[in-house]
Amino acid sequence: MPELSTKTRVGSAGDIYLPLIDYIHVAGLTINEAEAAIEKRLDQGGFVKNPHVHLFVDEYTSAGVSVLGEVTRPGVYPVLGDQRLFDVISAAGGFTDKAGKDITVTHRGQAPVALPISRNIAEHSDSNIAIAPGDTINVSQADIIYVVGDVLRPSGFLMQSGHLSVLQAIALAGGANSTAKLSGARIVHKGPSGLSETPVPLKKLLQAKADDIELQPDDILFVPTSARKLLAGRTAEAALQMATGVALITVR
Repeated sequence: MPELSTKTRVGSAGDIYLPLIDYIHVAGLTINEAEAAIEKRLDQGGFVKNPHVHLFVDEYTSAGVSVLGEVTRPGVYPVLGDQRLFDVISAAGGFTDKAGKDITVTHRGQAPVALPISRNIAEHSDSNIAIAPGDTINVSQADIIYVVGDVLRPSGFLMQSGHLSVLQAIALAGGANSTAKLSGARIVHKGPSGLSETPVPLKKLLQAKADDIELQPDDILFVPTSARKLLAGRTAEAALQMATGVALITVR
């Protein structure tokens, strides 16, 4: 019955107005439930015999979900029907190469919830929680360890899982060059009080005469060259400057 076709907006009370049946409450109903409710009113009122109703949502005005952090397209995405976490991440283009192993989901009015995740989402199916309008999803960045100075491939290493030690980091950077000053190696760590330096007995580590050292997120392992000397107190600054320009490599 073309004369009954209409376009209407859901009011603030959750009602819509339709020809013949006046106002009907649809807030909280699925599309199928709303169709069934309208069919029932048309049938009970004797307006249409054996009615079949089809609803199409032209525009959603509910609050969206904010997706932040290491996704391809951060932004606000509408919640269309029953949405789950992986659906929204997919709509945002998936993870970037810098994505870490945790996602924080904040439901409106509740404390943030941290969920484990990996690129093989089947490993963490329990993390695929329901998402509601007004939620915020934040994909963390992977921890980074920098190796700079007189090594073959100065790089920043994005750790998708696990940890890195000094020897592992040196190996990933291709090893120290023949001109490296192994006795001058340092770990530069940026803490709340600023930059700090920790000497590293790199020569002894390479000779297996000392215990390996675990690196912390954002540490910079600096291997100076024997060709020139750094001014006293300038090691940390030089290492930090070098770290800003290196390539990032994902370590899984």
